[in-house]
Amino acid sequence: MKIIAHIHTDFPQKFGIPRQSGLVKELFGRIVFTPEFRNADALRGIEGYDYLWLIWKFEGVERDTWSPTVRPPRLGGETRMGVFATRSPFRPNPIGLSSVKLETIEQTEEGMTLVVSGVDLRDGTPIYDIKPYLAYVDSHPDARSGFAEEKAEYELKVIFPEELLTKVPVEKQKALVEVLKQDPRPAYQEDENRIYGVAFAGMNVRFYVREGVLTVVEVEKI
Repeated sequence: MKIIAHIHTDFPQKFGIPRQSGLVKELFGRIVFTPEFRNADALRGIEGYDYLWLIWKFEGVERDTWSPTVRPPRLGGETRMGVFATRSPFRPNPIGLSSVKLETIEQTEEGMTLVVSGVDLRDGTPIYDIKPYLAYVDSHPDARSGFAEEKAEYELKVIFPEELLTKVPVEKQKALVEVLKQDPRPAYQEDENRIYGVAFAGMNVRFYVREGVLTVVEVEKI
């Protein structure tokens, strides 16, 4: 398959990225097409859609052999489930699927660029394809969500001292707080004394979690 584009986001690393698209609507990404696919005709009509499907490549998870079971983080990393019953990146083929909102279409020096929100991708992630989201067939609001439904409403309380929050660009503050609410830690990690760091928008944000409360202790430029 050919890589048609790359997405640019505020996440240089995997750690901290929301586990699903759409969880943090304030997270934006810019989709820049590779030279071969910088043809405005390929986007003709796309402005008529509110949401898009992105089909993309998981990087750094390639394996010579595949496992029929994986340990989903939301189950604490201890319980095994069938790989096809999860969205784990460790799959027979390293392919991801995300639903994102189309915000704007911009003409840039790199051709037509799509600005999307609700992203859950690392900066530079290769994209294989883009398809329109069709609500009348793609939306199933009454569908069961398996074991993932148990964690759907899970959030942490976030304490972000004002003197630290002011170090974050105003336009990035809400998105960062929402990312922290999703609990970036591995689900099996419960050490209340451990200090974690998430790289976001050129900053390293350090925090700890105790009794369901995430407290930010340091913000520094990377």
